[in-house]
Amino acid sequence: MSLAPAPLSAPLAEARCYHCGLDIPDDANFSLVINDEPRALCCAGCHAVAEAIVANGLAGYYLTRDALPESPREAMPAAFEQLALFDHAEFQKSFVRDLGEHEREASLMLEGITCAACVWLNERHVGQLFGVTGIDVNYATRRARVRWDTTRIKLSDILAAIAAIGYRAHPYDASRYEELAHRERREALWRVWVAGFGMMQVMMYAIPVYLANAGEMAEDIETLIRWASLLLTLPVVFYSAAPFFRGAWRDVKFRRVGMDVPVALGIGTAFAASVWATVTHTGAVYFDSVSMFVFFLLGGRYLEMTARQKAVSVGEALAKLMPAFCQRLPRMAKAGSETEQIMVSDLLPGDRVLVRPGDVIPCDGAVEEGVSNADESLLTGESLPVSKQAGDMVTGGSLNMESPLVVRVDAVGEQTRLSAIIRLMERAAAEKPGIVVLADKAAQWFVLVLLAVAALTAVAWYGVDSERALWITVSVLVVTCPCALALATPIALTVASGALAKEGLLVTRGHALETLARATHFVFDKTGTLTVGKLRLLDIAPASAMDAETTLGLAASLEAWSEHPLARALCQAAGERLADAPPEAEGVIAETGQGLRGRVAGREVFIGRPDYVFARAGAARWPEGWRTAGDTVLALGEDGGKDGRRVLAFFRLGDALRPDAALLIRDLASAGRRTLLMSGDAAPVVARVAAELGVDVAEGEMSPQDKRDAVSRLQAAGAVVAMVGDGVNDAPVLAQAQVSIAMGSGAQLARAQADLVLLSENPGRLASGFQKSRFTLAVIRQNLAWAFLYNLLALPLAITGHVTPWAAGIGMSASSLFVVLNALRIQKKET
Repeated sequence: MSLAPAPLSAPLAEARCYHCGLDIPDDANFSLVINDEPRALCCAGCHAVAEAIVANGLAGYYLTRDALPESPREAMPAAFEQLALFDHAEFQKSFVRDLGEHEREASLMLEGITCAACVWLNERHVGQLFGVTGIDVNYATRRARVRWDTTRIKLSDILAAIAAIGYRAHPYDASRYEELAHRERREALWRVWVAGFGMMQVMMYAIPVYLANAGEMAEDIETLIRWASLLLTLPVVFYSAAPFFRGAWRDVKFRRVGMDVPVALGIGTAFAASVWATVTHTGAVYFDSVSMFVFFLLGGRYLEMTARQKAVSVGEALAKLMPAFCQRLPRMAKAGSETEQIMVSDLLPGDRVLVRPGDVIPCDGAVEEGVSNADESLLTGESLPVSKQAGDMVTGGSLNMESPLVVRVDAVGEQTRLSAIIRLMERAAAEKPGIVVLADKAAQWFVLVLLAVAALTAVAWYGVDSERALWITVSVLVVTCPCALALATPIALTVASGALAKEGLLVTRGHALETLARATHFVFDKTGTLTVGKLRLLDIAPASAMDAETTLGLAASLEAWSEHPLARALCQAAGERLADAPPEAEGVIAETGQGLRGRVAGREVFIGRPDYVFARAGAARWPEGWRTAGDTVLALGEDGGKDGRRVLAFFRLGDALRPDAALLIRDLASAGRRTLLMSGDAAPVVARVAAELGVDVAEGEMSPQDKRDAVSRLQAAGAVVAMVGDGVNDAPVLAQAQVSIAMGSGAQLARAQADLVLLSENPGRLASGFQKSRFTLAVIRQNLAWAFLYNLLALPLAITGHVTPWAAGIGMSASSLFVVLNALRIQKKET
């Protein structure tokens, strides 16, 4: 009797999708074997859902329906209906962003990832879907970035395709990630506990058998011990070891040989042979070995998982910074007015929020009222609080420490600096450097070679000593599983990225750390990179008996009447250097393009261009080297008084060096790296900055194209160039360099182009990042060397029968744990 769907005419059956009932487009070529019959489908979405239905044992849905559905909605069983929620725009707001007119990108969490093979399977399976433009999965974080064309496939179809191969995908959410991580740890701990308990009980039965001499133990007692050991091993194999078997079945199903295949073969073979020996009363049993190496394998995986979760804690901490609620003020209200509590996601630019002491600032914006300090350590790596007052900008995610602030909202949600940081970190985590791809390919080939070696070992030992052939083969399968090889590089890069983010250096590209460590030449822009990018008072040269502080006070009194950048720089310097406020000036007159004059503390004084002052007070000798230094020089003069007309002082203003810029150059030089300064500023200014810092080569008056050509020439000579810049005009040369670093305060285009972003204003952090990148590369080499050396030693020992199955379990777990613990040293490395 046929259980096919209700009879349909042949043309109609061919013209309509077997899953949803819609017409099949002429260019569609999708089919799937359902209940032993090939069925035509209309699109990748129906193919993915139908495949998921069949793979999850729900194919009976097609047998029991009595007609094709009237609408596509009826074509999805209840188990998959909830996936349709993911297609709603409102639901997607928190984890999906637009990349173009029809292209979207979702940030997802994946459940069920246990090894690098799982990553490969997801990327390959989803990447083949029609309409998916890209997918990147990070093993260490279990995070995935999926990009798709909305005109060709829906997000729900992608999630169904992921479910079809045995994994679950969720929108990324920091709190849910923590919940899943806790659940993963708890489930893993239960599996370890069951395996450990079973191992101890089985060993209690195995020890008497091992200790008894031939003929000392009655046959019925030995049979009883075997059956008891079998019963105690059942939960170890079918519960504790279940992840190995599920992973292996998934790999075989999709014609892929992953890490779980040799482990599952070893456990399954040893258990099956022991069950056969127990039932037939012949041969040896290995229940103790099976339970023991399952326990050690799971124990190693549990320790690796906790270490991995610790390694990605920095990124998760950033994701949890932004609060869910905030206190919004009415538009024109003061700080003491009543507020309303609303969701942060409901804030709009122009809103005003009250941030109380101890609260997290919920948006990017400007302070309108209040004076306080903000803790920005998680965002910039700087441990000292930053002073905030009216007019200052604040960053969402920073902590208000002392007094209430009223903040005007400029950006919220995905538009904030914190969200941009998190997106850049996700991009770096998802991208695979060449060294990771190479290690993954090596691990895949190694598994194939391992299976071939295990088969040859089994055949050879069966001819030599058939009783030992089984456990020796199991040992070969388990001891040399290349988990350590697959883990060696990604875990080190993940730990290093988190450690650098904590110090204020954000890794935004997967290859950045490896290339930074190999860089031979560091090229710097000047303004905004090695210098602050704002006018500062650099020096005072008194030209009379009057001291520098008094002349600065007189100058600031006049300049307080001006809004010119030079005037603001002098007033700022007076506020920082003088104990008392400068006296107030009277009768101030501005002479356009020349300077200011007025009366201060009974003196007729004037300030401005040196030639303007010389014309009124008589010529004076320039301070040595100032005329050709390229900086801005102002002169201060006095008209009349007991000392007559005279020049009182000269003020040199320019772009001040950033803190620790000299330390950065010195550290790079001590590491044998060449430093170059390329700037569009005047050559004398560039030369002076280079001389102060100790830069090897300096060149001024360079256009963006000149900089790019200079970097190209260095690369042609074999240099690995790291470029550090911050402006829009730095984007071409940032793209040209092998690795690029942008200042966090710089232009958005420069930050988007860069491989690393220095969030702190302190370039000394780059020196720390360079040292840590070199240490990371050393750790990766150590991990890879250990993985190869371990397998090189373990394989011959296992083949020759010197490694028991339980010892193989310890060896494999220990090798994986070694690379994880070695990578964690990066977090503690002092630089």
